[in-house]
Amino acid sequence: MSHRPSSGLAAVSTALLAMSRHLEVRDVLKTIVASARELLDAEYAALGVPDDHGGFAQFVVDGVSDEQWRAIGPLPRQHGILAAMLRDAHPERLADVRKDPRFEGWPSAHPDMSDFLGLPVKDGDETIGALFLANKRCSRPPSSRAEECGFTEEDEELLSILAQHAAIALTNARLYERSRELTIAEERSRLAHELHDAVSQKLFSLRLTAQAAARLVDRDPARAKGELQQVALLAAEAADELRAAVVELRPAALDEDGLVNTLRTHVQVLDRAHTARVTFDSRGVRALPAAQEEALLRVAQEALHNALRHSDAELVAVSLARRGQGAVLSVTDDGKGFEPGTVRRAGRHLGLVSMGDRAGGVGGTLTVESAPGKGTTVEMEVPGG
Repeated sequence: MSHRPSSGLAAVSTALLAMSRHLEVRDVLKTIVASARELLDAEYAALGVPDDHGGFAQFVVDGVSDEQWRAIGPLPRQHGILAAMLRDAHPERLADVRKDPRFEGWPSAHPDMSDFLGLPVKDGDETIGALFLANKRCSRPPSSRAEECGFTEEDEELLSILAQHAAIALTNARLYERSRELTIAEERSRLAHELHDAVSQKLFSLRLTAQAAARLVDRDPARAKGELQQVALLAAEAADELRAAVVELRPAALDEDGLVNTLRTHVQVLDRAHTARVTFDSRGVRALPAAQEEALLRVAQEALHNALRHSDAELVAVSLARRGQGAVLSVTDDGKGFEPGTVRRAGRHLGLVSMGDRAGGVGGTLTVESAPGKGTTVEMEVPGG
């Protein structure tokens, strides 16, 4: 982040273009905050999206390290200056926020803030967020900061323009996520119909045949044996059709967003849903054949499921990187690990066999490294096309 103030239409245009590149709500929020902080040359920036219970559904900061953010504690409530911006929907520009009668203090780990500029982010008449900055940077000595440095009327005008476009970007991102949710719901409905049509009749036949075999066991063992053989046949056919309906169904998000964005979104959801930290990193990955992309996604999902459910990990890191014409996926956790030889004898419990089959089915390789107390790394490499 530059320490030189940005100004003028060129800087605003750069900020707006940055916002337009993202569709996920969280990414849009982070881009808005980073753009506002750079545009007005502030030390800190934040954007809060209120919920309906007096708190914030999302709260994004820029200028505060991850360690500082964890030390600060829970998200703020809608009180003081933040509540005023959400309730009254007008800008707040203060020389020293600490001297305002509405100031209610902050946690001990919170960075010290003085000059303050905040604006509501509005979609029509609805206030959908509060954007604020603190501590305008200046080249003057710190002793003269309070007298000669602070946010100006021009800063307020620039932030107002940014806030108006931020509202558009945020609304578009929300509409995009809702459309994705509808697509997922439609896909689940279609899958449910396919499963019903393909499998339910065979399962019904399986149950009737098993009942017939049970009645024949005592009075006609030979016929009972034949019925049981039919049970085995029907069960195999049902398993095959279930696999075809589930495994061969290519995720809609993969077609629309590509592997990198689909994996990133999946990791973000898991990171919010679990106590473990889940991260994602990608480097130089290009488009791969559809079958390879789906196999990588499925293996990543299986490996993440294992790490989050069985390893007691605090951190799970997913990476996807280009390797030659192909790519390599890595899912690493810092959990309790296991003895690979033991798990190989019961490999299906952790899906290791199915992951290996997926990798082999697209010409790739799968390796699993683990040891008790040393965590686990699942790596899959595909050749590309």
